[in-house]
Amino acid sequence: MNSPLLLLLASKMGYQTRSFAEAARRLGVAVVIGSDRCPRLDDPWSDGAIPVRFDQPETSARQLAGDARCGAANGILALGDRQTATAAHAARLLGLRYNSPVAVEHCRSKLRQRKVLQAAGLPVPEFFSFHVGEEMEAVLGRAKFPCVLKPLRLSASQGVIRANDPAEFRAAVARIARLLASAELRVTRELEHEHDWILAESYIPGAEVALEGLLERGNLRVLAIFDKPDPLEGPYFEETIYITPSRLPAQAQESIAECARRTLRALGLAEGPVHAEFRVNGDGPWVLEASPRPIGGLCSRVLRFGPERIPLEELLVRHAVGLPGAGLEREPLAAGVMMIPVPASGVLEEVTGESEAAAVPGVEEIHITGRLFDFIATWPEGSSYLGFIFACAESPERVEAALRQAHAALRFRITPRLSVAHPTGA
Repeated sequence: MNSPLLLLLASKMGYQTRSFAEAARRLGVAVVIGSDRCPRLDDPWSDGAIPVRFDQPETSARQLAGDARCGAANGILALGDRQTATAAHAARLLGLRYNSPVAVEHCRSKLRQRKVLQAAGLPVPEFFSFHVGEEMEAVLGRAKFPCVLKPLRLSASQGVIRANDPAEFRAAVARIARLLASAELRVTRELEHEHDWILAESYIPGAEVALEGLLERGNLRVLAIFDKPDPLEGPYFEETIYITPSRLPAQAQESIAECARRTLRALGLAEGPVHAEFRVNGDGPWVLEASPRPIGGLCSRVLRFGPERIPLEELLVRHAVGLPGAGLEREPLAAGVMMIPVPASGVLEEVTGESEAAAVPGVEEIHITGRLFDFIATWPEGSSYLGFIFACAESPERVEAALRQAHAALRFRITPRLSVAHPTGA
């Protein structure tokens, strides 16, 4: 009998991609990777990856469907937002269960998602969009303060800025415009008509939570609701700690789950992993965003299922290819992850204190993912963390304490990046 085959779409061979590929191999599932990590692949990684362009989803889907290996695929997973459109088109051509291209497009643009959810009567912030080149006086006439400004297609809170008054609004727009105009981002432009646009929406006060779920034929299974104990009030919105189970009252958690179900139905999502973000206050949950993908980076390692504590990656692979065991429940212990924040922009020169941090009771793993001598940026320009700390304990309170103690033990030496002066006439 042939092994099940998973088609895995990923932009780069980073830690998240390796985690999913390793989970598949543990299950005896063969993996074919579709990637745009290099414009032209001559298989330098020796993994037989299929070269695709995620900014050309329909063309890439046809490339995947035309590869003989993909014709035998039993399931498909997309790691990251940019890969989901290609996955949707490829799944349709290959006859695999996944979300429709229309549903995925609803999620890839922050503006389009806001419009769909508003039309469906979901609780979303007031919003409007504008081009970075518009006359600022006219734009300011539409703004209500405080508000949050964000690019339409960036992720990981990159470029997301709170403005409390017109002066801060102007400064935020200028900063986002510089970010969008950067050469680094121009390489990854997908839709020119949305690239230079900004979404302005009312700031929603309250606690922020994340929901990790799994859809099967339109039915949502809530895998975890995460508290974010650090206040995300701005001016920037770099996330730090996720802890589950949530400490919110059971009724509030059920309201979040029901809001998630309504949100996913409105967007048309029906199959596979989902990650959604909400604000919760006296008016109940407010939808910030929903995406048809698993939680990013190494954060998936915080979720373990069944008595053998299998990781989320393995659960999702089982679901994608139809193996038994995808219905296992999360372990009873509390668990959490800290995405180690970037304290200052500059070159990472040294990391110390790892042994001390790892010795903190409750800490299970520490992964420093920032590379020495690379430049790292703080938010809102930045989008990558220094690493991840994982902890597990009897209660959310103990998990949070362990994460904070371990983080306090770590020391990062970051030096400013000096500008290079060129001699006159050189």
